Amino acid sequence: MPGPYDDCVDVTDLCVVEATTYGYRPSLGASSFFIAIFAACMGIQFFQGIRWRTWFYMSAMTLGCLGEVVGYAGRVIMHGNPWDEIGFQMQICCLIIAPSFFAAAIYLTLKHLVLTFGPEHSRLPPKWYTWIFIGCDLFSLILQGAGGGVAASASDQSTQDTGSNLMLAGIVWQVVTLIVFAALAGDFVLRVSRARSSLTLAASDLLKDRKFRLFAVGLVIAYLTITIRCIYRIAELAGGWGNDIMQNEAEFIVLEGVVIVIAVICQTAFHPGYCFPQMRMQGRGSSKGILGDKDASDPEMTHTSV
Repeated sequence: MPGPYDDCVDVTDLCVVEATTYGYRPSLGASSFFIAIFAACMGIQFFQGIRWRTWFYMSAMTLGCLGEVVGYAGRVIMHGNPWDEIGFQMQICCLIIAPSFFAAAIYLTLKHLVLTFGPEHSRLPPKWYTWIFIGCDLFSLILQGAGGGVAASASDQSTQDTGSNLMLAGIVWQVVTLIVFAALAGDFVLRVSRARSSLTLAASDLLKDRKFRLFAVGLVIAYLTITIRCIYRIAELAGGWGNDIMQNEAEFIVLEGVVIVIAVICQTAFHPGYCFPQMRMQGRGSSKGILGDKDASDPEMTHTSV
C-alpha cells in the first residue's frame, strides 16, 4: 500500500519538511561554505599536483574535493526543496564516497615513507602498501557507490534498505582498512624510532625538518578526522533511514562536514610535494628514495650517534 508521502515532490501543507528522510532543510549557509572550501582546495591541489608532479596524489585529492562540491551542491538544491530527488541523489552518492579518495591519498604516503626511511624496517615490501590499501579502498568505494546509487533511486523501502546496507558495509570495510593501515604504519614508525642510530644522515635530517614534521602531523590529523567521520556514518546508517542521528543536522555539519574540511586543509596546506620531497622524487622513478644512488649500507650515508 502506498505511503502518504510517496507522491511528494515539493513542500506543501500535506508534504511537510519533517516527513522527508532528513526531516529538515539543509543549511544553505553551511552547504555554501563547504562548497567554497572544497572548491578552493581542489584548485590548489590541482596546481600543486602539476607543480610538484604528484599525479596520483593530485588525482585522489581533486576527485575527492569534486565529490564534496557536487554533494553539497545537492544539499543546496535540497534547501530549496527537501523533496527534490536529484538533490538527494547528488548528496547521498557523492558525500558518501568522496572521503575514500582522501583516504587513498593517505595510504599512498606509507609506501614512500618506507622507501625513505628503509624497507628493512617494514613488515611488507613498499609496493604492497599501495596495492593492498588502494585495492581495499577501491572495494569500499564500489560498495559505497553502489549502495548510494541503489538508495538514491529506490522506489520502495526494501530497496532503499538494501542500498543503505551496502553503504554501511562499504564504510565498515573502510574503517577496518583504516585500522589495519594504522597498525602497520604505527609498527613501522616504532621500528624506525628504535633504529634511529642506524638511519642515514639524510633520513635523520629529514626527521628534524620542520616542514616534514608538519606534514606528519597533518597526515595524522587527516587520518583521525576521516576515521571519526566514518564512525559517525556507521552510526547514522545503522539506525535506518530517518533515524534521530540522520535527522540531526548539527551533528552532520560537524561530523561529516567540518572534520573532512580539517582533513583536506591538512592534506593541502602540508602537501607532500613541498613538505616531503622524497615522495615526488620517488614518483619520478627513483627506487632508492632519500639515499639517491647510494645504498643504505654505505657508511658515508649512515648517521651514527655520538
